[in-house]
Amino acid sequence: MHIDIITCLPRLLDSPFSHSIMKRAQEKGLATIEVHDLRDYSTLNQRQTDDYAFGGGAGMVMMIEPIDQCISHLQSKRTYDEIIYMTPDGEPFNQKMANQLSLSQNFIILCGHYKGIDERVREHFITKEISLGDYVISGGELAAAVVTDALVRLVPGVLNDETSALTDSFQDNLLAPPVYTRPEEYKGMKVPEILMTGHHANIEEWRLQKAIERTQQRRPDILKDSGWLKKQSGKSNKRQ
Repeated sequence: MHIDIITCLPRLLDSPFSHSIMKRAQEKGLATIEVHDLRDYSTLNQRQTDDYAFGGGAGMVMMIEPIDQCISHLQSKRTYDEIIYMTPDGEPFNQKMANQLSLSQNFIILCGHYKGIDERVREHFITKEISLGDYVISGGELAAAVVTDALVRLVPGVLNDETSALTDSFQDNLLAPPVYTRPEEYKGMKVPEILMTGHHANIEEWRLQKAIERTQQRRPDILKDSGWLKKQSGKSNKRQ
């Protein structure tokens, strides 16, 4: 997987990709993450990438020319499956979208700043707009790091245990069940006995029930649309 990130503040992305899973993925050659300084593509003396909005109003707007120059340069090297713009009014990012995008290979992610980007960029260059949620942060860099992490960890071979990603929250429209590790008892707090039995079928059934309970308590909205409640109701009727 190859991901090019365009930003006017590249140093903000030094840390997220230099440690842990993202670092190992790049060292294994399973992912390439390149950060491009948009100011390198400015034709102005001060390496300016923003200007006042036509029609007035508060805030600056990212200009079309340096963005066009940068994207065109990258497209001369490879073909991209998606050119993504991180924006609060984009499509909400979720695990389903991450799964779908992870099947592709090459991405550009454009990080917004100020009051946003010239609308012509969105109309003529961007193929997908993504939001992390209904809130505004200072720029698209942190959002781009989140999306990149979510995609790269799904690439086969990135995680030491490839089944780990399949049991993450939201993979089955359920939150992950509780997990425990050593010691078996700590200050009177015990691990559920079923996890110590070694009976894998019973353990998986317990985990599923706990995942449904947790989702019902914390995110009933996704449980309602998942079909899990109907499945559980059907099982109960069969037992009767």
